[in-house]
Parts: sequence; C-alpha cells; structure tokens
Amino acid sequence: MISGATLRIALTPGEPAGIGPDLCLQLIQQPQAVELVAICDPDLLVERAAALKLPLTLRILDANAAPRVSAAGELCVAPTALQAPARCGHPDPDNAACVLETLDRAISGCRDGTFAALVTGPVHKGIINDAGIRFSGHTEYLAKATGASGVVMLLATEGLRVALVTTHVPLSGVSRLVTPERVAQVLSTLHAGLRKDLGIRAPRITVCGLNPHAGEGGHLGHEEIDTLIPLLDKLRAQGMDLTGPLPADTVFTRDRLAQTDAVLAMYHDQGLPVLKHMGFGRAVNITLGLPMIRTSVDHGTALDLAGTGRGNPGSLQAALQSAIDIARRHRDPASQ
Repeated sequence: MISGATLRIALTPGEPAGIGPDLCLQLIQQPQAVELVAICDPDLLVERAAALKLPLTLRILDANAAPRVSAAGELCVAPTALQAPARCGHPDPDNAACVLETLDRAISGCRDGTFAALVTGPVHKGIINDAGIRFSGHTEYLAKATGASGVVMLLATEGLRVALVTTHVPLSGVSRLVTPERVAQVLSTLHAGLRKDLGIRAPRITVCGLNPHAGEGGHLGHEEIDTLIPLLDKLRAQGMDLTGPLPADTVFTRDRLAQTDAVLAMYHDQGLPVLKHMGFGRAVNITLGLPMIRTSVDHGTALDLAGTGRGNPGSLQAALQSAIDIARRHRDPASQ
C-alpha cells in the first residue's frame, strides 16, 4: 500500500468505441489534485487524443512510487492491450474481455491498496454479452468479483439521491425480488453508506411503494401490506428514520425531498428517470457495500458522440470528485 497525502485513483474508460476515452481525455485537460491512472490501451488514448486534437502526455504507472498529482494534459496509464482496433461508434465483441480485464486490474489494485478508489466509464452490456460473457452491469460484476453479498446502487445529484432495491432485471421479475430480506439488506447497506461514505450522521430515508398509489390499500397490489409496511415498522423500532412506503408519483416533490437524505426506489426505472431529469450529465453512480470505493458516470456509451469532441465530461468529473471525497473521508472521518 502506498501512503501519503496524494490519492491514486483508478480510471477505467469502459467501452473503447464509445465516449469513455474521450471524456477521460477531456477531463485531464485541467490539472488534477490526485494521480489518475487510466487502465486501458495507451494506443487508444493516443489515437483518440489526436482525433480530438487534445494534448496528451502519458506515463506508465509505477505502483511502487509515491502518487503525484496529474498536470494538465498528463495521464498515468496501466497498459491493457485491446484485441481489435477500436473504431468510434462501432463496438467489437473481440474487445469485451479486455474491458473486463481493466475492471479486474482496477479491483485488484483497490483491494491491495495501490488505488484509493475506482472511477468507471460506461461499458456496453450488449457487446459483452455478444462476446459470450454473461454481464448485467458494473454493480453486479464488482459484487461478484469482491465477494460482496449486499451491494446497493446509489445515484446522486444536487438535491436528490436515489438507491435501488433491484437493478438490471426485467420488470416482470421485480415483484418476486421485493422480499423482506432483500429490502432490509438494502436499507441496512444504504443507511451505513450514507453515514460512512457521505458523512450523514442520522440518515433520513424515504421508501417508495412498489405499486401505483403504494397499492391503494391492497386494491392495486399487496406487496406494501405484506412486505413493506411490516418491515419498515420493524426497522423504525430499531432506530432507522424511515418514511413510507409512499406512492412514487408523490415522493419526488420539492417539499418531500427537502425532508429526506435518500429515496429508496423498488426498481431501476421507478427512481432513475427523475434523478436523470434533475441532473443528467452531473449525476454520480456510487456503489455502496463493496470492500472498495467505486463511483461512475450516470450515462451510457454514447456511441454516436465518440470521437466528435461533443461529449460532456461533467458526470465523470463529478464521479471523480465523489471518489476523492469518500476516500478522504475514509482516511480521516473526523475531518469531514
């Protein structure tokens, strides 16, 4: 483990044919207060920098040296070779294993202390599956790789944080996954993450119902009566500050959000459309419950923008800043 005041942060650009490499290069046009280490093919960065007409100075990672801040236009790299040329807008399944290798190297480095945190760019789930590799998303992959049994996806932007009970599953399968055990585990992880990672000493959490109108007293579904209400009552008795279950169409009002630190949605498209409407391009995806720090952008690969220079690095910058803030809080909780 490298000690010292300067943090070393791993950065995986994600799908090489997508917007991720562009955003990494745009991000480093400003000096950084940490040492950023891109885990990717250096030739990809050189080619994309030339296409974007952006200055770039690469240096190879020396994991045994003390981290040093990154100057403008400078990027440290841990080389990971692509198996096929990366063409903007045209993802190739031959590179899927390489994309996952960058994640594996980042995970290993976070676990052994080489990196203080991991910031991930967007991957193309479909292309990875087309390569014959089962992959449902970063969150699930990181959980399996680290042996973490109860991770939670939390997306945050100014004025709103949304966590999810279920993530990348079909809507037809959501109801059977909304069990007392799962919801209790998610709430426990969310509560602990808000305290440890975000520094909220007494988190207030608002819980959405699963059904329209939170079940309308059982007329529109029984999950609220059978599962959510008894569970939330039990957890309140244990000291959690919980509101709900409430109809999702009234949870996201200004007055309601002013009284909560996070909203727990039952499924992906219940909470995230609102969050992305409020802060798309500025929001951050934080994975709670891992034995490492991981943040990510709030958007996809944007294949149509790759190589054009029209990408917005705002979410990547926000993800990096969140990773820095969490890493510093972990190092010195009393300073936050």
